[in-house]
Amino acid sequence: MKKVMLKTTLSLAVAMASTQIFASGFALNEQSISGMGTGFAGRSSSADDASTIFGNPAGMSRLKREQVTGGVAFIDAHTDISDASSRPNGGTNKGDMVPFMGVPMGYYVKPIDDQWAVGFGVYAPFGLVTDYENGFAGRYFGSKSEVKIITLQPTVSYAFNDKVSIGFGPTINRVDGTLESNLSITQAAPDGKVKIEGDDTALGYNIGVLVQATDSTRVGLTYHSKVKYKIEGSTKVNYNVLGLIGQNPNQKYDASLDLTTPESVDLSVTHQLDDKWTLYAGSTWTRWSRLKDITVENTGVPAVLNGQFGTITEEQNWHDTWAHAIGASYQLNKQWVLRTGLSVDQAPTNNVNRSPRIPTGDRKIFSVGAGWSPTDDLTIDLAYSYLHEESVKINNSNNRGQSYNAEYENYANGFGLGATYRF
Repeated sequence: MKKVMLKTTLSLAVAMASTQIFASGFALNEQSISGMGTGFAGRSSSADDASTIFGNPAGMSRLKREQVTGGVAFIDAHTDISDASSRPNGGTNKGDMVPFMGVPMGYYVKPIDDQWAVGFGVYAPFGLVTDYENGFAGRYFGSKSEVKIITLQPTVSYAFNDKVSIGFGPTINRVDGTLESNLSITQAAPDGKVKIEGDDTALGYNIGVLVQATDSTRVGLTYHSKVKYKIEGSTKVNYNVLGLIGQNPNQKYDASLDLTTPESVDLSVTHQLDDKWTLYAGSTWTRWSRLKDITVENTGVPAVLNGQFGTITEEQNWHDTWAHAIGASYQLNKQWVLRTGLSVDQAPTNNVNRSPRIPTGDRKIFSVGAGWSPTDDLTIDLAYSYLHEESVKINNSNNRGQSYNAEYENYANGFGLGATYRF
């Protein structure tokens, strides 16, 4: 019994660590369509439009006109599941658990004078949706998850001179999560359901520095802070967990857990080779090792079960990751700029704790994009990315005799559409 609830009660936090397509762990990369075209190379040094509020708030100093940037990235993800086995036997392994989805973003920047600029951004730094079919063979280890984090970021930048600028923005972060899992006490009994919901609002900050090292080379450094959440909600169980005749199968416990999304550091270089070609490179370090374990506090649990479910801890043992990217843009003419990029991204998970909620491996992403400026005031950005992950294995079991073993291979297509209007 303890193992069953361990896998379900912790799932709100574990679900946040699920696959989400274009960044490692549960981080998202989709905060800029122009950046998507170069594989997010040069994220903290390019400062091409108002999306620099996320990429590097110091980059607002390079934007000499008031402007609005907005867009949406669409993600079409797929998973091939092979060599699957489970106890009890049976169940399906369709694998396409991530529905077609969109990730929106929006930014506004207003220069005050030659030194000061202010801005505001709305974007999604983390999030996921996974939804397996009803008869999924691994349903006891995860069936459906939806987690959203939305960030609001008021921002200010200051240029010391035409070479060095800094930027800072506090972040207001809202997390909402919903999870459903199957639960079965005996193989002969019908499945029950577990649904976990929780939310919280917490503060963080982004800070960056931008240096025009030479006439043609610009270097950017951005720090995205950790954010500490205390997620509070409920665990709802539709099942006779004690197997007693007459017991109410609908139970609800108050649940809370502490979760910290990790800090990251992005170092990027943008080099203008000539009046046509611009080259980009960058590396991002993320401190995923903060996720050593997850501890859930449940209250309202019956006394007979309190020793098992009052406080539950599960080891995660994630490790820090590096992501690297290179890219280039070509100014075809006054109206059109073409972009491309290649990035590699490590997965923070390990082979011991990986589950159907965390079926990710190291990934490679190829990107292309274009910017069309029909006037000096308007730019339309398009981007496409293809992601492929290495295959990984899932090996899960519990003390109810349930198990799920499979090999996962994930791939995805990303499509981005955005626009910038300058006043």
